[in-house]
Amino acid sequence: MALPSYSLRDPNGMYTFSSRPRPVEIRSKYREPAPEQTQRQYGNIMYDRRVVRGNTFAQHPIPRTDQSDPAKQQAFKRRAIARRQARVHLRTKSPEALQGRQHVDVQTELYLEELSNVIEATDIECQTDEFLDKPSTPLFIPAKSGVDAGTQIEEGELFDFDLEVQPVLEVLVGKTIEQSLLEVMEEEELACLRTQQRIFQELRNNELAEVQRLQEQERRRREEKELRVAQQKEVLKKERETAEKIAAQAFSQQYLAGLLPSVFTSLKNHGYFYDPVEKDIEVNFLPWLMAEVNDQLKKRFIARELLDTIIYEVSQKRLEEFNRLETRQDSSDP
Repeated sequence: MALPSYSLRDPNGMYTFSSRPRPVEIRSKYREPAPEQTQRQYGNIMYDRRVVRGNTFAQHPIPRTDQSDPAKQQAFKRRAIARRQARVHLRTKSPEALQGRQHVDVQTELYLEELSNVIEATDIECQTDEFLDKPSTPLFIPAKSGVDAGTQIEEGELFDFDLEVQPVLEVLVGKTIEQSLLEVMEEEELACLRTQQRIFQELRNNELAEVQRLQEQERRRREEKELRVAQQKEVLKKERETAEKIAAQAFSQQYLAGLLPSVFTSLKNHGYFYDPVEKDIEVNFLPWLMAEVNDQLKKRFIARELLDTIIYEVSQKRLEEFNRLETRQDSSDP
Protein backbone atom coordinates (compact mmCIF):
# COMPACT_ATOMS: atom_id res chain seq x y z
CA MET A 1 0.00 0.00 0.00
CA ALA A 2 1.44 3.38 -1.06
CA LEU A 3 1.84 5.94 1.70
CA PRO A 4 0.01 9.25 1.19
CA SER A 5 1.69 12.54 0.32
CA TYR A 6 0.46 15.94 1.33
CA SER A 7 0.57 19.24 -0.64
CA LEU A 8 -0.60 22.44 1.03
CA ARG A 9 -0.86 26.06 -0.08
CA ASP A 10 0.26 28.83 2.23
CA PRO A 11 -1.71 32.07 2.53
CA ASN A 12 1.12 33.74 0.63
CA GLY A 13 0.45 31.53 -2.39
CA MET A 14 3.44 29.10 -1.95
CA TYR A 15 3.21 25.29 -2.03
CA THR A 16 4.58 23.01 0.67
CA PHE A 17 5.06 19.27 0.13
CA SER A 18 5.72 16.47 2.67
CA SER A 19 5.86 12.68 2.33
CA ARG A 20 6.18 9.86 4.86
CA PRO A 21 9.09 7.36 4.67
CA ARG A 22 8.41 4.31 2.55
CA PRO A 23 9.89 0.77 2.81
CA VAL A 24 12.56 -0.27 0.37
CA GLU A 25 11.12 -1.83 -2.76
CA ILE A 26 12.21 -5.39 -3.51
CA ARG A 27 13.64 -5.43 -7.01
CA SER A 28 14.11 -8.50 -9.11
CA LYS A 29 17.58 -9.74 -9.88
CA TYR A 30 17.19 -9.30 -13.64
CA ARG A 31 15.23 -6.84 -15.65
CA GLU A 32 11.81 -8.02 -16.74
CA PRO A 33 9.66 -6.70 -19.59
CA ALA A 34 7.57 -3.60 -18.84
CA PRO A 35 4.12 -5.34 -18.99
CA GLU A 36 5.14 -7.79 -16.26
CA GLN A 37 5.94 -5.01 -13.75
CA THR A 38 2.27 -4.51 -12.86
CA GLN A 39 2.51 -5.07 -9.12
CA ARG A 40 5.13 -3.78 -6.72
CA GLN A 41 6.25 -5.85 -3.76
CA TYR A 42 7.67 -4.45 -0.57
CA GLY A 43 9.46 -6.33 2.18
CA ASN A 44 11.73 -6.05 5.18
CA ILE A 45 15.42 -5.76 4.41
CA MET A 46 16.19 -7.93 7.46
CA TYR A 47 14.70 -10.93 5.64
CA ASP A 48 16.53 -10.31 2.35
CA ARG A 49 18.97 -13.11 1.49
CA ARG A 50 21.43 -10.63 0.06
CA VAL A 51 21.96 -8.98 3.47
CA VAL A 52 24.85 -10.68 5.32
CA ARG A 53 24.03 -11.64 8.92
CA GLY A 54 26.02 -13.50 11.52
CA ASN A 55 29.22 -15.33 10.60
CA THR A 56 30.53 -14.46 7.11
CA PHE A 57 32.79 -17.53 6.83
CA ALA A 58 29.90 -19.81 5.87
CA GLN A 59 28.18 -17.70 3.24
CA HIS A 60 26.06 -19.39 0.62
CA PRO A 61 26.52 -17.61 -2.70
CA ILE A 62 23.32 -16.90 -4.59
CA PRO A 63 23.38 -18.88 -7.85
CA ARG A 64 23.04 -16.86 -11.02
CA THR A 65 21.05 -18.06 -13.98
CA ASP A 66 23.15 -18.67 -17.05
CA GLN A 67 21.63 -16.32 -19.65
CA SER A 68 23.59 -17.96 -22.45
CA ASP A 69 21.67 -21.25 -22.15
CA PRO A 70 18.48 -21.13 -24.31
CA ALA A 71 16.87 -23.96 -22.34
CA LYS A 72 17.32 -22.07 -19.07
CA GLN A 73 15.98 -18.90 -20.66
CA GLN A 74 12.87 -20.73 -21.87
CA ALA A 75 12.38 -22.28 -18.44
CA PHE A 76 12.74 -18.84 -16.85
CA LYS A 77 10.17 -17.41 -19.27
CA ARG A 78 7.77 -20.26 -18.54
CA ARG A 79 8.11 -19.69 -14.80
CA ALA A 80 7.54 -15.94 -15.28
CA ILE A 81 4.39 -16.62 -17.32
CA ALA A 82 3.17 -19.09 -14.71
CA ARG A 83 3.79 -16.56 -11.92
CA ARG A 84 1.96 -13.87 -13.90
CA GLN A 85 -1.02 -16.18 -14.49
CA ALA A 86 -1.05 -17.13 -10.81
CA ARG A 87 -1.06 -13.45 -9.82
CA VAL A 88 -3.96 -12.86 -12.23
CA HIS A 89 -5.91 -15.75 -10.68
CA LEU A 90 -5.13 -14.68 -7.13
CA ARG A 91 -5.88 -11.02 -7.74
CA THR A 92 -8.97 -9.89 -5.90
CA LYS A 93 -11.82 -9.00 -8.22
CA SER A 94 -14.58 -6.51 -7.72
CA PRO A 95 -17.62 -8.00 -6.00
CA GLU A 96 -20.89 -8.35 -7.84
CA ALA A 97 -23.14 -5.30 -7.88
CA LEU A 98 -26.05 -5.16 -5.44
CA GLN A 99 -29.61 -5.61 -6.59
CA GLY A 100 -30.80 -2.49 -8.41
CA ARG A 101 -27.22 -1.22 -9.02
CA GLN A 102 -24.60 -1.71 -11.66
CA HIS A 103 -20.88 -1.17 -12.10
CA VAL A 104 -19.74 1.83 -14.16
CA ASP A 105 -16.55 1.85 -16.21
CA VAL A 106 -14.04 4.53 -15.24
CA GLN A 107 -11.38 5.94 -17.49
CA THR A 108 -7.85 5.09 -16.42
CA GLU A 109 -5.99 6.36 -19.50
CA LEU A 110 -3.30 9.00 -19.38
CA TYR A 111 -5.43 11.54 -21.28
CA LEU A 112 -9.08 11.86 -20.32
CA GLU A 113 -11.70 12.71 -22.91
CA GLU A 114 -15.31 13.66 -22.64
CA LEU A 115 -17.75 10.78 -23.14
CA SER A 116 -21.07 11.31 -24.86
CA ASN A 117 -23.77 9.14 -26.31
CA VAL A 118 -23.89 11.14 -29.56
CA ILE A 119 -21.04 10.23 -31.87
CA GLU A 120 -20.10 12.98 -34.28
CA ALA A 121 -19.33 11.65 -37.72
CA THR A 122 -18.26 13.55 -40.79
CA ASP A 123 -17.52 12.39 -44.31
CA ILE A 124 -14.34 13.69 -45.92
CA GLU A 125 -13.07 12.81 -49.35
CA CYS A 126 -9.62 13.29 -50.73
CA GLN A 127 -7.55 12.14 -53.67
CA THR A 128 -4.03 10.82 -53.10
CA ASP A 129 -1.32 10.02 -55.53
CA GLU A 130 -0.90 6.43 -56.54
CA PHE A 131 1.74 4.16 -54.99
CA LEU A 132 2.57 6.49 -52.14
CA ASP A 133 3.96 5.04 -48.88
CA LYS A 134 1.66 5.23 -45.91
CA PRO A 135 2.99 7.75 -43.40
CA SER A 136 3.41 6.79 -39.78
CA THR A 137 0.28 7.13 -37.70
CA PRO A 138 0.62 10.13 -35.40
CA LEU A 139 0.07 9.71 -31.67
CA PHE A 140 -3.53 10.34 -30.73
CA ILE A 141 -3.84 13.22 -28.32
CA PRO A 142 -7.45 14.09 -27.51
CA ALA A 143 -8.52 17.65 -27.11
CA LYS A 144 -8.07 19.02 -23.65
CA SER A 145 -11.10 19.76 -21.54
CA GLY A 146 -10.95 21.86 -18.40
CA VAL A 147 -8.51 24.40 -17.02
CA ASP A 148 -4.79 23.69 -16.53
CA ALA A 149 -2.92 25.09 -13.54
CA GLY A 150 0.81 25.10 -12.92
CA THR A 151 3.41 26.27 -10.43
CA GLN A 152 7.14 26.70 -10.32
CA ILE A 153 9.07 24.53 -7.82
CA GLU A 154 12.70 25.32 -7.22
CA GLU A 155 15.34 22.73 -6.56
CA GLY A 156 15.42 21.56 -2.93
CA GLU A 157 11.98 22.86 -1.95
CA LEU A 158 10.15 19.52 -1.85
CA PHE A 159 12.69 16.83 -0.99
CA ASP A 160 16.19 16.87 0.50
CA PHE A 161 17.63 13.39 0.11
CA ASP A 162 20.42 13.80 2.68
CA LEU A 163 17.97 15.03 5.28
CA GLU A 164 15.16 12.57 4.53
CA VAL A 165 17.37 9.50 4.32
CA GLN A 166 19.06 10.08 7.71
CA PRO A 167 16.26 8.57 9.90
CA VAL A 168 15.88 5.64 7.53
CA LEU A 169 19.61 4.91 7.67
CA GLU A 170 19.63 5.26 11.45
CA VAL A 171 16.78 2.75 11.72
CA LEU A 172 18.45 0.32 9.31
CA VAL A 173 21.86 0.52 10.97
CA GLY A 174 20.37 0.32 14.47
CA LYS A 175 18.23 -2.69 13.56
CA THR A 176 21.16 -4.41 11.87
CA ILE A 177 23.47 -3.87 14.86
CA GLU A 178 20.74 -4.94 17.29
CA GLN A 179 20.05 -8.10 15.29
CA SER A 180 23.78 -8.84 15.09
CA LEU A 181 24.17 -8.45 18.87
CA LEU A 182 21.17 -10.68 19.46
CA GLU A 183 22.60 -13.34 17.14
CA VAL A 184 26.00 -13.19 18.88
CA MET A 185 24.33 -13.50 22.28
CA GLU A 186 22.25 -16.36 20.96
CA GLU A 187 25.35 -18.16 19.67
CA GLU A 188 27.08 -17.74 23.04
CA GLU A 189 24.01 -19.01 24.85
CA LEU A 190 23.78 -21.99 22.49
CA ALA A 191 27.45 -22.75 23.10
CA CYS A 192 26.87 -22.67 26.89
CA LEU A 193 23.84 -24.90 26.51
CA ARG A 194 25.82 -27.38 24.40
CA THR A 195 28.59 -27.44 27.02
CA GLN A 196 26.11 -28.09 29.83
CA GLN A 197 24.38 -30.72 27.73
CA ARG A 198 27.69 -32.47 27.03
CA ILE A 199 28.59 -32.46 30.75
CA PHE A 200 25.13 -33.75 31.66
CA GLN A 201 25.39 -36.44 28.98
CA GLU A 202 28.76 -37.59 30.35
CA LEU A 203 27.36 -37.78 33.91
CA ARG A 204 24.31 -39.60 32.65
CA ASN A 205 26.43 -42.11 30.72
CA ASN A 206 28.55 -42.76 33.82
CA GLU A 207 25.43 -43.25 35.94
CA LEU A 208 23.93 -45.57 33.33
CA ALA A 209 27.15 -47.63 33.26
CA GLU A 210 27.12 -47.89 37.07
CA VAL A 211 23.43 -48.86 37.06
CA GLN A 212 24.07 -51.53 34.42
CA ARG A 213 26.98 -52.91 36.47
CA LEU A 214 24.82 -53.09 39.61
CA GLN A 215 21.97 -54.67 37.66
CA GLU A 216 24.31 -57.28 36.21
CA GLN A 217 25.72 -58.01 39.67
CA GLU A 218 22.21 -58.32 41.12
CA ARG A 219 21.19 -60.59 38.24
CA ARG A 220 24.16 -62.92 38.85
CA ARG A 221 23.36 -63.08 42.58
CA ARG A 222 19.70 -63.78 41.89
CA GLU A 223 20.54 -66.54 39.41
CA GLU A 224 23.01 -68.11 41.87
CA LYS A 225 20.37 -67.96 44.64
CA GLU A 226 17.71 -69.50 42.42
CA LEU A 227 20.13 -72.28 41.41
CA ARG A 228 20.99 -73.06 45.06
CA VAL A 229 17.31 -73.04 46.06
CA ALA A 230 16.44 -75.37 43.16
CA GLN A 231 19.23 -77.78 44.15
CA GLN A 232 18.09 -77.79 47.79
CA LYS A 233 14.47 -78.39 46.73
CA GLU A 234 15.60 -81.27 44.55
CA VAL A 235 17.51 -82.84 47.47
CA LEU A 236 14.50 -82.45 49.80
CA LYS A 237 12.19 -83.89 47.15
CA LYS A 238 14.38 -86.96 46.72
CA GLU A 239 14.60 -87.47 50.52
CA ARG A 240 10.79 -87.17 50.81
CA GLU A 241 10.24 -89.65 47.98
CA THR A 242 12.66 -92.12 49.61
CA ALA A 243 10.86 -91.83 52.99
CA GLU A 244 7.46 -92.28 51.29
CA LYS A 245 8.67 -95.38 49.47
CA ILE A 246 10.00 -96.91 52.71
CA ALA A 247 6.74 -96.12 54.55
CA ALA A 248 4.65 -97.52 51.67
CA GLN A 249 6.66 -100.70 51.63
CA ALA A 250 6.24 -101.23 55.40
CA PHE A 251 2.52 -100.41 55.25
CA SER A 252 1.95 -102.79 52.33
CA GLN A 253 3.68 -105.63 54.17
CA GLN A 254 1.60 -104.98 57.31
CA TYR A 255 -1.62 -104.59 55.33
CA LEU A 256 -1.21 -107.71 53.20
CA ALA A 257 -0.76 -109.87 56.35
CA GLY A 258 -4.50 -109.68 57.23
CA LEU A 259 -5.85 -108.90 53.78
CA LEU A 260 -7.91 -112.04 53.11
CA PRO A 261 -9.89 -112.05 56.38
CA SER A 262 -10.60 -108.39 56.12
CA VAL A 263 -11.72 -108.73 52.47
CA PHE A 264 -14.26 -111.43 53.24
CA THR A 265 -15.50 -109.53 56.27
CA SER A 266 -15.90 -106.34 54.26
CA LEU A 267 -17.75 -108.14 51.44
CA LYS A 268 -20.10 -109.70 53.92
CA ASN A 269 -20.75 -106.39 55.64
CA HIS A 270 -21.47 -104.74 52.27
CA GLY A 271 -24.01 -107.41 51.37
CA TYR A 272 -22.19 -109.40 48.76
CA PHE A 273 -22.95 -112.59 50.74
CA TYR A 274 -26.78 -112.45 51.45
CA ASP A 275 -29.87 -114.70 52.03
CA PRO A 276 -32.00 -115.02 48.82
CA VAL A 277 -35.33 -114.98 50.69
CA GLU A 278 -34.41 -111.93 52.70
CA LYS A 279 -33.11 -110.21 49.56
CA ASP A 280 -36.36 -110.97 47.68
CA ILE A 281 -38.50 -109.57 50.52
CA GLU A 282 -36.41 -106.35 50.73
CA VAL A 283 -36.25 -105.79 46.98
CA ASN A 284 -39.70 -106.89 45.77
CA PHE A 285 -42.22 -107.31 48.59
CA LEU A 286 -41.51 -104.29 50.78
CA PRO A 287 -41.63 -101.71 47.92
CA TRP A 288 -44.96 -103.11 46.68
CA LEU A 289 -46.40 -103.06 50.19
CA MET A 290 -45.35 -99.46 50.75
CA ALA A 291 -46.88 -98.39 47.40
CA GLU A 292 -50.23 -99.99 48.29
CA VAL A 293 -50.24 -98.35 51.71
CA ASN A 294 -49.54 -94.95 50.13
CA ASP A 295 -52.45 -95.41 47.68
CA GLN A 296 -54.85 -96.24 50.48
CA LEU A 297 -53.69 -93.26 52.52
CA LYS A 298 -54.16 -90.92 49.51
CA LYS A 299 -57.72 -92.19 48.95
CA ARG A 300 -58.60 -91.62 52.63
CA PHE A 301 -57.14 -88.12 52.51
CA ILE A 302 -59.17 -87.28 49.41
CA ALA A 303 -62.37 -88.63 50.97
CA ARG A 304 -61.79 -86.59 54.13
CA GLU A 305 -61.19 -83.40 52.11
CA LEU A 306 -64.38 -83.99 50.13
CA LEU A 307 -66.38 -84.56 53.34
CA ASP A 308 -64.96 -81.41 54.90
CA THR A 309 -65.91 -79.41 51.80
CA ILE A 310 -69.51 -80.70 51.87
CA ILE A 311 -69.87 -79.95 55.59
CA TYR A 312 -68.47 -76.43 55.05
CA GLU A 313 -70.89 -75.67 52.20
CA VAL A 314 -73.93 -76.98 54.18
CA SER A 315 -72.97 -74.92 57.24
CA GLN A 316 -72.57 -71.78 55.05
CA LYS A 317 -76.03 -72.30 53.54
CA ARG A 318 -77.58 -72.80 56.99
CA LEU A 319 -75.86 -69.67 58.27
CA GLU A 320 -77.18 -67.62 55.35
CA GLU A 321 -80.76 -68.90 55.98
CA PHE A 322 -80.53 -68.03 59.70
CA ASN A 323 -79.27 -64.52 58.85
CA ARG A 324 -82.14 -64.08 56.38
CA LEU A 325 -84.74 -65.17 58.97
CA GLU A 326 -83.30 -62.79 61.57
CA THR A 327 -83.50 -59.86 59.19
CA ARG A 328 -87.13 -60.68 58.38
CA GLN A 329 -88.03 -60.87 62.06
CA ASP A 330 -86.32 -57.57 62.78
CA SER A 331 -88.16 -55.89 59.92
CA SER A 332 -91.59 -57.31 61.04
CA ASP A 333 -91.26 -56.15 64.67
CA PRO A 334 -92.77 -52.62 65.34
